[in-house]
Amino acid sequence: MKLLDEILEYNEKFVEGKEYEKFEAGKLPKKKLLILSCMDTRLVELLPKSMNLENGDAKVLKNPGAVVSNPYDSIMRGILVGVYALQCDEMIIVGHKDCGMSSVNTTDLVETMKSRGINPENFDTVKDAGVDVHQFLAGFDNVEESVTHSVKTVKDHPLMPGDVPVHGLVIDPKTGKLDTVVNGY
Repeated sequence: MKLLDEILEYNEKFVEGKEYEKFEAGKLPKKKLLILSCMDTRLVELLPKSMNLENGDAKVLKNPGAVVSNPYDSIMRGILVGVYALQCDEMIIVGHKDCGMSSVNTTDLVETMKSRGINPENFDTVKDAGVDVHQFLAGFDNVEESVTHSVKTVKDHPLMPGDVPVHGLVIDPKTGKLDTVVNGY
């Protein structure tokens, strides 16, 4: 059985058994909180539990490394929508120790793409669009510095209101311990 088939089979039972009822929540976050975290699998349940958050308490955005690399990308758009349309009055950017983005080798990534069938001419297409593929795929060396940079990028955005505290934390994916990098108050 393929993964999608397994998921859909389970989902049918989930809906029939009304398992969704325990997850019912409103569209707006109860704690008026917006979180940007890494997409690391270890954080799926650990991060909200370590922060005492339940379903419906916060809006959560995820990307590799919890990085705001471009002030005009979809992550920043999500942050602004969270603040202005979804009533998020506070924000936390959460990086984590042992992050895969701290060890990304872009040369290896490009070679892996080619080995998976990406035509080398496609890299020229990306370059012609004004994008340096290595810069686009790059990670970071230091998670605390990355979180600090992302907090600054959000705070300095011309459309971000000054009254929204933006905090920066680093979580240990083994223990759930949170360390403050930037206190946004």
